[in-house]
Amino acid sequence: MRRKLVIGNWKMNGSRAANAELLSGIVSGLKDVNDRADCAVCVPAPYLAQCQQELNATPVAWGGQDLSIHASGAYTGEVAASMLVDFGASYVLVGHSERRAYHGETSELVAQKAVVALAAGLIPVICVGETLADREAGNTEAVICAQLQAALEAIPADRLAQVVLAYEPVWAIGTGKTATPQMAQQAHHFLRGCVAQKSADVADKMRILYGGSMKPDNAGELLAQADIDGGLIGGAALKAADFLAIIHA
Repeated sequence: MRRKLVIGNWKMNGSRAANAELLSGIVSGLKDVNDRADCAVCVPAPYLAQCQQELNATPVAWGGQDLSIHASGAYTGEVAASMLVDFGASYVLVGHSERRAYHGETSELVAQKAVVALAAGLIPVICVGETLADREAGNTEAVICAQLQAALEAIPADRLAQVVLAYEPVWAIGTGKTATPQMAQQAHHFLRGCVAQKSADVADKMRILYGGSMKPDNAGELLAQADIDGGLIGGAALKAADFLAIIHA
């Protein structure tokens, strides 16, 4: 059985004081649940050092929200994989819907980032998801398959086992709308089938997270679905009690 994974995506939020309170609350609340699931937070790059200091030797891992395909050089504002590793990061988000929408990231670029992350020893969390227009047009599966396909082509099967997928319907991010458990399960099952075309063994073991407004009041039903292996949590990850409630679920 696949072990659940809950990742908090802080997006562009945080301050040193607020982070300290949030991280302390999460760690304290995990003392009685850390055998139920793996958990991590993906934070803005300036706060990686704080996470390393406050989360070292705790059950909570940490990671970045993006990375460059370049190892170093004249790429002002970019963050190299080696820099994330320097601060003890384990995970990195690649292809989040906001990166695709606001920064024009293509699926091919996302695949390159995943390859770079793996080479550095990081676990890439590859995000895919459709817009409301895509869903209403009946194109959900075509869109998410196309987004995933570039990564499947770029990553060898033996490295693919180290990848985490996250299905994040764009229309359900920050809107308060959530896919029904059945809708989410259908998309997750479809994505697992796409991976199975390359390796059935990897597909069976791969963790696929739901990233569309998972909250304490809907987490239990979503996480009970056969192919939903955890959550990529946005707003609820900024409140220790909410994040812990999802882990409890």
